[in-house]
Amino acid sequence: MTRDGLQHELDELAADVEEMADLVLDRLGLALDALAEGDETGARVVHDGDDVVNEQYLDIERRCIDLVALRQPVAGDLRFVAASFKIITDLERIADLAANLASYALAADRELFSEVNLADIGDLATGMVEDAVAAYVRRDDGWLCHEVADRDNELDALCSHASNVVVRALIEHEATDDERDDAAIEAFMQDVSVLFLTLRDLERVGDHAVNVAARTLYMTTGSDELIY
Repeated sequence: MTRDGLQHELDELAADVEEMADLVLDRLGLALDALAEGDETGARVVHDGDDVVNEQYLDIERRCIDLVALRQPVAGDLRFVAASFKIITDLERIADLAANLASYALAADRELFSEVNLADIGDLATGMVEDAVAAYVRRDDGWLCHEVADRDNELDALCSHASNVVVRALIEHEATDDERDDAAIEAFMQDVSVLFLTLRDLERVGDHAVNVAARTLYMTTGSDELIY
């Protein structure tokens, strides 16, 4: 195969990964909207669309395997294919987390935890994914890869603060349990559980964004400093 032919296939791979990323980001946005508004319809769209993401993942996986087996890329081209394969794995997991977030949309009373700003946390996590994907598409933005990794500390801090708010509410609630009936206590504990799961999954979205940035940096520079 000529160099031009291989480059064409690599460009097609990049376009497929970008298309999958766009779909995953769309699903994540719908899940966060459903979470904020208690939108059952939006939550259902995310769940029903999970198979489409999985099909894209499998198609791109096959493309990566064929490229390595049949075209035998070397050096930077091989790094690009390997990084693309790793990145779609992270994108698929972000889609799974979006499905989780959608399932939490109607499961808790957000008014009980008004100090927890899930919208800000969700926006930060989404922005990290968007920028990590942008760095991949550009194939030359090492600064942006580092910037995504740096923002993970901010996301972790927001999630930690939110978790502390919930813990304080739980302690205060336990102090007054004797004044509540069993149904009210059970409902409150479910709200606490769902909110902790929501925070955990938003933090994981950020972790996967960092993974995408790390693989992109490796792809473009050969540096593994963000890989952990």
